[in-house]
This record gives sequence, structure tokens and C-alpha cells, in this order.
Amino acid sequence: MTASTFRFERPSIEQTTTEAGLSPFRAALYHGPLTTTVPRELVHRAAVAEVMLTDWRRLGDTHFTTTAQWPRGHSFFTPVDGTHHDPLIAAETIRQVGALLAHAEFGVPFGHQFLLEELALTVHPDELRIGPTPAALDLDVTCAEVKKRGGRLAGMRYETTVQREGRLAASGRISFSVIAPAVYRRLRPERVFDPGHSPIALTAPVAPQTVGRLSPADVVLSPTGDTNRWQLRSDTRHPVLFDHQVDHVPGMVLLEAARQAATAVLGRPSVLPTGLACEFTKYAELDRPCLIDALRLPKGAVGDPDTVLVTGHQDGEPVFSTTVTTAWGS
Repeated sequence: MTASTFRFERPSIEQTTTEAGLSPFRAALYHGPLTTTVPRELVHRAAVAEVMLTDWRRLGDTHFTTTAQWPRGHSFFTPVDGTHHDPLIAAETIRQVGALLAHAEFGVPFGHQFLLEELALTVHPDELRIGPTPAALDLDVTCAEVKKRGGRLAGMRYETTVQREGRLAASGRISFSVIAPAVYRRLRPERVFDPGHSPIALTAPVAPQTVGRLSPADVVLSPTGDTNRWQLRSDTRHPVLFDHQVDHVPGMVLLEAARQAATAVLGRPSVLPTGLACEFTKYAELDRPCLIDALRLPKGAVGDPDTVLVTGHQDGEPVFSTTVTTAWGS
């Protein structure tokens, strides 16, 4: 059974042209199936351009398939070395899957808050190569540890494989909790009700080339004067990282901070992360400094990939930790 609103049966273009008296071009608009993105609201995006998913289908109670597309170029998920899709676009695509299924298949109403708890990602660089057309993707999704409260989804973990032309391009695992608006207001009353909680003043970025970026606007780290330590730079005006108004730092911003910190520690113009293992322990607040530390881990054997442990702390308490594994970089 399909849950998508995007597959539909239509007469042929020739029939439509003849019977309705339309031009061939306008008749083609009635002809299906056609490819489009899923509604942006279902994946928690304000901009349609930031929606990666194009369709979905239920295969079982906890088994689904979705489709997605990665553009050859993106304003933020820029190609690595000009040759490979950014692995973080895979993380964002898999993140969108959870929101889509929660709303469209598990009945979570809009307005509920999603708390990201864990994210693990593995990518296969050969299948990330940018081709002559956007990358068409097929995702297989299995949900586990589905938790319900009062008959409504309270959280789950799901595992996703991303196939590109039948070959494995990436795989990921995400777990999250769902919080009802009334509960969220009780948990974070000062964030929900007090408009005086504005973000801290935007700090200066580190040099973009030291963290694998071209534009200072895309840098999420500021110098502190300490080696391998930075302050998180959260520019709430950024059109991708802060696609819509939020009361805390989004998880994807923390992932980007981890990637940039790993790039700086490894001392390369760019790196291609092949693995991310992230745990999010509490909200990263926008109105207080968050310190980012990075440590290059020793290799177990010659030839092993480089691994960097990145952690974030706020008010002396851990916010997140991410292990970044890289295959290569320029």
C-alpha cells in the first residue's frame, strides 16, 4: 500500500491533449507519475529547496522505502574536492526520513518537538562521486524500538540504507524522542515563553580554508586562543543551518561543527568523512557559549583511517560527542 500522494493514474498525454483540448505541454502536467519532493512540512524544512526526499511507501508495520535526490551542487552541502557529494547531505537525508515517517505514518501532529538522541552514518566514497545528473537514491528503512505513549509515537530508532543505482552509497541509524507541545512548555518554559532569550552575539569565524569551507558565512567555529578548542558560532540567519526559527542549536549544526573541527585538527583543506558516530545528551542553547574540543585519536595500525573525537560543552556540561572517521582529504 502506498502512503504517498504523489503517484496517480492519469490518461495518456495524447488522450488528455485531445479530450481536454490542452496543449501538449499543459497536458504533460496532468500525466503521471511525476517526480516532486514530499511536502516540506513533513521533513521540518521551510525551504522547498532543502527537501531531499521525493516519495515513500509502506512495506510493513515498521518497514518502509523512500526515494530521494541529491543535487550536483548545493549552497551549503558543497562537493568535497569538487568530485564527491558531501556526506552530511546523506545525514540530512536520513534525518528527514524520521520526520516524514513520524508525521505521515505514525500520526505525530505538527507542532510536536523532536529530540535527536543518536546518529550514526557510514558512507562509501566511490558511490558519492558526482555524476552528470543529480543522484537518484532508493532508501530502505526499518524502524525499531518504536515507543508509544497514550497511543501516540513517543520515540523510535530507525536504520536506513541508501542505494544509488543498486549500489550501497550510505547507511545510517538515528534515534529520537517526540515531545508534545504541552510537555515541551513544561520542560523549557523560559525558552518557550521568554522572548528575552536571544542568541549570543555572533562571534568572528576562523579562516574558512582551515575548516574546509570557502565562505566565512558557512563557518560554525570561532577561535578561543586555545589549541584545538573553539567556540560554536551559531548564525541564526544562515538559510540552511537555520532554515526556520528554533529555540536551540539544531543537531545538523553540531554535526557541521564536528566536521569542521576534525578538518582543522587534521590540517587539511578538506576531508571526506566516511563515518560519523554522534550522541546528543542535552539541548545546545543559543544564548550561551558552547565550547568545541577536538582530539585526534591514535591509529590502531598503519593504514587505518584518521579518527577525531569532537565534544561540545556548555556551562561545563556535555552537550554532544561525535567521532569523525575520514578516508582521505586533500
